[in-house]
Amino acid sequence: MKRIMIIEDDKLMREELAKLLQSHEYETYICEDFDTAHLQAAEVNPHLILLDINLIGINGFTICKRIRRLLKTPIIFVTSRNTDEDELTSIISGGDDFIVKPYNKLILLEKIKRLITTFDPTHFKEIKIDQVTLDLHLSLIKYQDQEVELSRNEFKIMYYLFLNPHKDISKDELIEYLWNDKFYVDENILNVNMTRIRKKLESIGLFDFIKTIHKKGYRI
Repeated sequence: MKRIMIIEDDKLMREELAKLLQSHEYETYICEDFDTAHLQAAEVNPHLILLDINLIGINGFTICKRIRRLLKTPIIFVTSRNTDEDELTSIISGGDDFIVKPYNKLILLEKIKRLITTFDPTHFKEIKIDQVTLDLHLSLIKYQDQEVELSRNEFKIMYYLFLNPHKDISKDELIEYLWNDKFYVDENILNVNMTRIRKKLESIGLFDFIKTIHKKGYRI
């Protein structure tokens, strides 16, 4: 289920938005502390963010810039402000689309659908985090003109981590993902694969790219 984060200070509006999205099988997360919205976004790692411009104590443009330092998640500004200057500023701030209240629900849903599809990593040939690239077709990790090939299990593990950057991924979550994909993996096999992946990453100069989070799991 795709996750959508709502950053809106009008309680009625955000509840209506959440209800609309949930009725179309989206999981919703409502942000109420706008000063930490960017940190919440990094933790929730949504597939898309709906962001108002006029917020209490801070404007949406500032929040958008903060989020952009952490995530590439698509952002749609949903606002009552409809000047060309507002739309231009939303683009400069890092927004991907813009819709004015009162909006047509079908148009909003279509914008959401198209952006989520456009940003879906499964449509990419590669995924890049900072200077590290995962080649989805050749099962390679690339870094600074060097590359190393991954086994099938190693690739699946790295693929899942790349889909969830800056998020703590537990061993159980990884095992469940691999199991559902018809791989037989227990914790010992996972540990062996992680050790092999780290050695391969170190061979191309990537040290501590995969961080072990004590009693939680892993994070990149």
